[in-house]
Order: sequence, then C-alpha cells, then structure tokens
Amino acid sequence: MSKKTFYVTTPIYYPSGRLHIGHTYTTVAADAIARYKRFTGHDVRFLTGTDEHGEKIQKTADEKGMAPIDYLDDIVGDIKKLWQTMEISYDDFIRTTEKRHEKAVQNIFQKLYDQGDIYLGEYEGWYCVPCESLWTDTQVGDDHKCPDCKRDVQKKKESSYFFKLSKYQQRLVDYYNANPDFCFPESRKNEMLNNFINAGLEDLSVSRTTFDWGIKVPFDEKHVIYVWIDALCNYITALGYEGEDSSLMDRYWPSNVQIVGKEIVRFHTIIWPALLMALDLPLPEKVYGHGWILFSEDKMSKSKGNIVYPEPIIERYGIDSLKYFLLREFTFGQDGNYTNRNFLTRINSDLANDLGNLLSRTISMIEKYNDCIIPSPKTSGGFHDELKSIAESMSAKVDSAMDRLQFNEALEEVWKLIRRSNKYVDETMPWALAKDESKKDELDTVLYNLAESLRIATVMISPILHITADKIFNQLGVSEDIRTYESSKAFGLIKEGTKINKGEILFPRLDIDKELGVMEEMFGKKKEEVNELPKEEIKEEKKGKEEITIDDFAKVELKVGKVLEAEKHPKADKLLVFKIKLKDEVRQIVSGIAKFYDPAELIGRNVVVVTNLKPVKLRGIESQGMILSAATEDDSKLVLISAQDIEDGVEVR
Repeated sequence: MSKKTFYVTTPIYYPSGRLHIGHTYTTVAADAIARYKRFTGHDVRFLTGTDEHGEKIQKTADEKGMAPIDYLDDIVGDIKKLWQTMEISYDDFIRTTEKRHEKAVQNIFQKLYDQGDIYLGEYEGWYCVPCESLWTDTQVGDDHKCPDCKRDVQKKKESSYFFKLSKYQQRLVDYYNANPDFCFPESRKNEMLNNFINAGLEDLSVSRTTFDWGIKVPFDEKHVIYVWIDALCNYITALGYEGEDSSLMDRYWPSNVQIVGKEIVRFHTIIWPALLMALDLPLPEKVYGHGWILFSEDKMSKSKGNIVYPEPIIERYGIDSLKYFLLREFTFGQDGNYTNRNFLTRINSDLANDLGNLLSRTISMIEKYNDCIIPSPKTSGGFHDELKSIAESMSAKVDSAMDRLQFNEALEEVWKLIRRSNKYVDETMPWALAKDESKKDELDTVLYNLAESLRIATVMISPILHITADKIFNQLGVSEDIRTYESSKAFGLIKEGTKINKGEILFPRLDIDKELGVMEEMFGKKKEEVNELPKEEIKEEKKGKEEITIDDFAKVELKVGKVLEAEKHPKADKLLVFKIKLKDEVRQIVSGIAKFYDPAELIGRNVVVVTNLKPVKLRGIESQGMILSAATEDDSKLVLISAQDIEDGVEVR
C-alpha cells in the first residue's frame, strides 16, 4: 500500500534583499509541518522558491548596471544559503525564470485564451511599482497612495489582456460555502467573502506592455504575462503541469496546505482558485494565512530600522532556539510581537530550565546512582502510572495540534510531559531513595521512568528540533528503532542495561541583561516593549463593593457576543484583543485573561459582554466593552461566563 501524500507550499519570495525573521516565519512553519508529516509516514513534497519577474526587478537591475538575471542570481543564492543554514528541508526550489516554469505558464495562458477566459482590452488605473499592484481611484484615495505600502502610485493606461475573474464569482461563493476550511483562519475567510467576493469581482489585468522583464504572451510578444498568472502558477508548474513529465502533478496535486502571509491571502484565495477552476483543476485543501511578527506594533522593515535577522541569532543561540521561539511564542494565524527579551526568556524558561534541566538531572542521577546504566522498572502505581499515562497519551494530542497548524499547542503538549517529569523528580526524591538500600527497586523505577519519559518527549520534538533531539538521544543511548513516531505511543521501550553517554549542557542558562546588550549590538539599539500594564491602568481592587439599587443594575447592558477573532495584545502579555460579534455589529474588546486562555481556543465561543461601558484605551488599543468572567479570590483560576446555546446579540436579563 502506497504512503498517503502530503504537499505543502510557501509563497515564492520576491527577491528584494536580505530576509529577516518575519520572512523566515512562513518557511519555518512549512518546514515544521513537512518534517512532521514525513515523521508520521507520509510521502511529502515541500515547495518553496522565488518570484523573479516584474518592473521593479528590471528597474533595480538597470540602476545597478546589471542584467536582471545576474542581479537575481546573487540574491537567490543568498536566500538558498539562508535556507541551508536553517536546515529547511524543501524538496524543490522553483525560480520563475526557469524554462520549465516559463514554458508551462505560456501554455496555461494560451489555454485560457483559447477557451475564452482571457481577452484583450485596455487597463486604466493606479499602479504601485514596489507592490506590483493595481488599484482603482477609490482604493488610492485623494492622496493617490498605495493602500498596502502607502507609497505614491502612478497613473497607467495601456493595452492589456484580462482574465474573466468575474465569471467565477458565484463558483467561489459556492466553494467557500461547501468547503468552510478552505481559507483559514475564519477571520480571513470572512474578510475574503464579505469585503471582496460578495462585494463584486472585476476582471483582472494579466499582462503588461510597459516593461519586458517577464514571460512573453505566446501569441502577442508585445505583452508580458503579469504576476497573477506567472507567480501563482508555480505551485503546479513545479509539479510538471503543462510540462514534459506530469507524474508529480498526478501524485501530489491538489496541495494539502498552502501557507501564506496574511497580506497575500486575497491573491491565493480569490485569484488562484478562480484560475484553477478555469483550468478545471481541483483546489488546494487549505490556504492558511498566518499573521505577522511585529516589532513595537509595526511590521518589520528596513525603513523603520526594526529588522531582526536570523543569521546572527542562529550563530549565537543555535538553529533550534530560533525555530522553537518562532513556533512556540506565537499563535499561528495571528500577529505576534517580537522582543529580544521575550526571545531570551523563552530560551531560559523552556529550553534551559525545563528541557535542559530534565536531561541534566536524569543523566546525572543515572550516572551517580546506577553506574551510567538505565535500570529496569520494578514497581508501579501512584506517580509512576500518572507519568506513564501522560506520556502515552501525548502523541495523539500533538497530532491534532499539528494537523491544525497550531505549532504552539503541539509544543505545549510535549512540554506538559517535560514539566510533569521535572515535578516527578521532586515528588519521588531519588536522592532520598538512594540513601535507603530497601528502596532500590523504587529508585530503579524512578530512573527508568525519567529516561523513558524523556525519550518519548524527544521523539515528538524531533521533527521540529532535530538537532536537539539527536543530542538527547545520544546522551540517553537510545537506539534508532525507538526514535520513531510509532514508538512514542508505547511506554517502556528503552532496553534494560542501556548505557548513557553524559554530554554537554543542551542550553546553558543565559544572563538576560548581558544578552540584551549583545543583541542590541547585533541589530542596533531598539526600544523594547514593556509587557505590563502602565500604573495608570492598574486600579487597586476594593475588598468590598457598595450596595446598589435595582435601578443602578438596570443601567448595565449585557448581551451575548460571539468571538470572531482573538489574539495577544502586542504590548502586554496579560491582555487579549477580541473581535466580538453582537448580531449586526462587531466590537473590539481588550480583556486581561491571557494567563488563562490560549486565543485559538476562544474562537467561536459565545460570551457575555457589558456593551454600554464607556470605551477606554488599554496599552494603546481601544476596548469597547467588557467580557464577564469568574475568578478565584487569589486569581489562580479564571473562567469565562459563556452562553453557548443562545444567539449572539441576545440581551442577558
């Protein structure tokens, strides 16, 4: 029986210069799911590449006195070098200047023209060179600025071939309705449907005559094929569609997931599926639009001086530290705010204190109490069985999270076992057991269970943190046959008599203040965000509240609201920012419940909202109401008050 295939893609990168960690986020995520699916037995194809045509590239190359392809070769070489440094496991890297792509795109254009989906017309509108985007008068406004990058746009009027995008409007609506997970997260899907598709689609200009650095229209060489057909079709031309060998196309298409940044979701969930419909090809199972990594609430850019590059981070802290941070710190699909302090704190807390400490304690105790030999377990019950149960049930939970591309949840499931194992040491106190010869069986059981729990945790992080995993396996002396996915489901596979090999500390604990200084030297001094509420927003809680009348209470308006979006506040770790639907309106509400809830688990929940509360700004973001919750007196536990069986907008009385 053949393996189940899995095809994952990133958008092809526009080679405009050095990539920062915001750029690498997409590729690290795609690499994580590709590695995980290979690990679980799938036949995986992972595609990335570069989008190399267009006016901007031609103009830049001319300014440098270079041929466009020579200019591109240098930049693309640097991108490939970065992916090699980060050990990105792509199976194919496509450049849109390759002959296999150019010929296939010409065939696609010809096919669409022959069947009447492309026609010759005239385009007049506003063009942004940096974004290579076309805009209407309404979109650019009176100041004639690009809606995306805010730069000046140019008025253009030229002969152009058009793709009949409007023809596929209803088919897109029907497809979205029949396949609710096609565009994800749900907030992006709603935006595409409500703001674009249902608002009406216009035919799309797909050729240019004002520059010639592009693929020629096969039947009209005055025109070059524009990005919408050229770049988007790479996902199938890389598989041999309209080429000499289509075996990969037959094997891997449709793709399982196409991971893109939220700024290009519109192109990938409206134009791209319409093109596939026109070509009579199946659509991807899912297009996942992730958020941005922000610095001080801004998208990283050279002009703002807030760039963080991956190479110096990797050189000082290692590949796995960066990958772990990117996948663990942020909820995939939502924006996340980067600070150097958060990065360093995450290394100390999770990698050094939790994982590194567990390995160090386990190896040291086996060395000290059993002459470097992992003993066999002799007893059961109590803490032993609880640890075993957590370990054996963990892989299914990781599977679920990875299938939903919730990498932070997947890693959290592994870390639950790691943290529980550290607690197990404190509960069983091996150092005390070692002093009593009659407790030798109990000590052997503890040492074995620690080694085995660490093995299972390491198996499940190995697709993401493979360098770290290999180091742990080697120190534990774990054989290849029990480093597999299937072996993670069974507790007790380390063979009695296995010899450990004590090695270097995995993640030395960092002096954060010192390292902050080092990172400032790396990237230039940057203003770090303070992750606490300012004093003016912290009010002392009264021990008692004064009595009110029924008339006072009647002033409070309570309604049921549905959570459409939830994400971390970019400037305060304790706060979450919500979009709450109240029947015909959507409100933004900021709530201090980040300690108790992962934003992703709140999407779709019905909550109770105070709707007539005066708006207030919390750390720079306006809150238009309050979400009701119940908390213990010491704030150790908090639960949202929900109303799951009632429609949003209904008043609570």
